[in-house]
Amino acid sequence: MKPHILQLNPILVPSINARLDERYTMHRLYEQADPDAYLAVHGAAMRGVITGGHTGISRSVMERLPALEVVAVNGVGTDAVDLAYARERGLPVTGTFGALTEDVADMALGLLLATCRQLASVDRFVRGGLWPKFPQPGAIPLARRVSGMRVGIVGLGRVGRAVAERLGAFGCPVRYTDLKAIPGVPWAFEADLVQLARDSDALIVCAAADQARDLIDMPVLEALGPRGFLVNVARGRLVKEADLVKALQERRIAGAGLDVFADEPHVPPALLDMDHVVLQAHRASATEETRAAMGEMVLDSLAQALAGERPAHSLTT
Repeated sequence: MKPHILQLNPILVPSINARLDERYTMHRLYEQADPDAYLAVHGAAMRGVITGGHTGISRSVMERLPALEVVAVNGVGTDAVDLAYARERGLPVTGTFGALTEDVADMALGLLLATCRQLASVDRFVRGGLWPKFPQPGAIPLARRVSGMRVGIVGLGRVGRAVAERLGAFGCPVRYTDLKAIPGVPWAFEADLVQLARDSDALIVCAAADQARDLIDMPVLEALGPRGFLVNVARGRLVKEADLVKALQERRIAGAGLDVFADEPHVPPALLDMDHVVLQAHRASATEETRAAMGEMVLDSLAQALAGERPAHSLTT
């Protein structure tokens, strides 16, 4: 009999889904009209869970899965997983660490370029038929050059380092902040986030969320200043959204490129009409290549755990 696996989020790679169906009896909870009733009937049989970083899994759900042997997160965020309870039960929680790095770093640079060079707003200007009506050069405000910008990186993990490396090709001086200085990296450490913002033309948030929130608040944004840009490819709750909206409305900062939000999929309505903001739908890792690599890591984690092995990508003991 094939092991029963509970899936809380869809995987968008057909070949991965086919292999899951081949190896396991899949229970896709997101397809059920009444998930609570479905768990009451089927929960006791589940030996593994697949979830997403944003969805995670709560203690209350895990308590309904007495046969559970592994939680495989199809992502890198584990802040929505009750890790303390998983450790208490000895459940390995795995992530797809490393698979997302290149694409998330690409998105960070893309958002910085799009925001500074006004790609989205000028695209709307052209598509809206406004160029023939306003052909004069001054109809569109001058953009900002990215090359040579002083960039501060908040969180120098895998993604932060990949962003810093890419910025080197643009001739950008890079400084970073983290919980502590990281030995052996070529970029300067700044312990004070406000000071980092003050010394930066752009601030890129790459930090792991864990239990942190509101790292980027009004004092940080004011230090970044009216010519400074914010990019967030980490977690929405690391930015105090009310402060960000106010700073953008009052032009206390020059603009923002945002892939993540505090209450997804809900975006603060005030941001929707701002031409100095570029918005994405939490899609930094949404490429065919990355999602396939993530799916492979989920498959590996399930197979290893159910064979009694410690998964290679486990966060918990």
